[in-house]
Amino acid sequence: MNAPIRRLGLVLAAMFCALLVAATTIQFVQAQSLNERPGNRRTLLATYGKQRGAILVDGKAVAQSVPVDDDYKYLRTYPQGKLYASVTGYYSIVYGTSGIENSYNDLLSGSSDKLFYRRIVDIVTGQSQKGASVELTINPKAQQVAADAMGSQRGAVVALDPRSGAILAMYSSPSYNPNSLASHNLSSVMKTWQQLTSERSNPMLNRSINELYPPGSTFKLITSAAALSTGKYTTSSELDGPARLPLPGTSISLPNDTGEACGAGDKTTLEHALTISCNTAFGSLGMDLGEDALRNQASKFGFAQPVTVPMSVTPSVYPTGMDKAQTAMSAIGQFDVRATPLQMAMVAAGIANDGKVMTPYLGQTVRDANLNVVQSADPKLFSTAVTPQVANDLTTMMVSVVDEGTGKKVRISGIKVAGKTGTAETAPNKNADVWFVGFAPADNPTVAVAVLVEDGGTAGQEALGGTVAAPIAKQVLEAVLQQ
Repeated sequence: MNAPIRRLGLVLAAMFCALLVAATTIQFVQAQSLNERPGNRRTLLATYGKQRGAILVDGKAVAQSVPVDDDYKYLRTYPQGKLYASVTGYYSIVYGTSGIENSYNDLLSGSSDKLFYRRIVDIVTGQSQKGASVELTINPKAQQVAADAMGSQRGAVVALDPRSGAILAMYSSPSYNPNSLASHNLSSVMKTWQQLTSERSNPMLNRSINELYPPGSTFKLITSAAALSTGKYTTSSELDGPARLPLPGTSISLPNDTGEACGAGDKTTLEHALTISCNTAFGSLGMDLGEDALRNQASKFGFAQPVTVPMSVTPSVYPTGMDKAQTAMSAIGQFDVRATPLQMAMVAAGIANDGKVMTPYLGQTVRDANLNVVQSADPKLFSTAVTPQVANDLTTMMVSVVDEGTGKKVRISGIKVAGKTGTAETAPNKNADVWFVGFAPADNPTVAVAVLVEDGGTAGQEALGGTVAAPIAKQVLEAVLQQ
């Protein structure tokens, strides 16, 4: 064999080896990643060719797959789209998944290892593969009331069972219709996506878990908890409560909303200060406690901690490196303190549950196509934020807020309600964000709630937490309690 033929043979052999390596790499090494590529039409058709499991609330589907006569075979539909969009998320051929659709995707699609034996049975019997269904913890009446009460206002409502952490309501306003993103008309889907993502009101943002707001006076619950936990303060401890509190190192002072002192001789008690939401008393208390004590207490309630419900929750923030003046402002939920509505619901729920904060969750039970339970939720302790005694003292103070103070509009006949209002400044020339957090019945709590209304809602610059957010909270509490 001459040299040219040998060289040609070596080249052909190398090319053949390269072809084998490439084929092996594509078919085995890269197979999974190629299958999972968003633009893989074969994978999309195979996925949509299976009946995706339903998402259920109180036994009724809020997301389901129905047969259609096209290449995809099934269309994802949302019978009450806008009402549950912040919970279900969307399932889109073009844009993938979000919300519960994303967090439980492997179970809903039927690809989870937990459904392995179910898939084997389907193959043997020749049945088409079906995904598992997910039953949520949502109380449908509370969810509907939250949506109706919020109306056109921007904001969020979260309700929890303080004993377990089960999420009873999670509504973000404004909402959107996930049916428009689940359509098989791809040009229509892309047009809708462009419209939704360009709207200033950002309807696809889940404000209940992924937007941070200054908590305003609702943070005074955490400041009170930090004070009572030191053992140096009681509900009757005397605090300075002048009309204005000079802020060290600055030429400005912190005023009370009323412009008046919080008590005779510029003095008040801790309980009375919370009842009337005295800024100067809590600003002074915050400086006495110090930044570290406030941060540690906030952390025990969940600030800066990772939380999934199962969607990831944006961590709430308590700032670091503050001076005395900034610490005073942080003690009343201003400066750079930021929290999600879910976080403030966890604060209320922790107080309601004798100081124990339970891990919040949305998924109650997962069942396969034969209704066998594949997975179920077990309540888990998130943290012990305060002692039972401190929780009891805070409850007493919060009942006073509702009975005698700024939270009167949340009163429910025959039921003791504990709560705290908040009116948070956000930026110059902007209306305040307003809050209410609380729970009921105060002596045996079964529901805790947090309501946040952006930019004063329909009340504008006249808005207060006690006049705008509290009535919404009352309706949600009643919806749960009256069932």
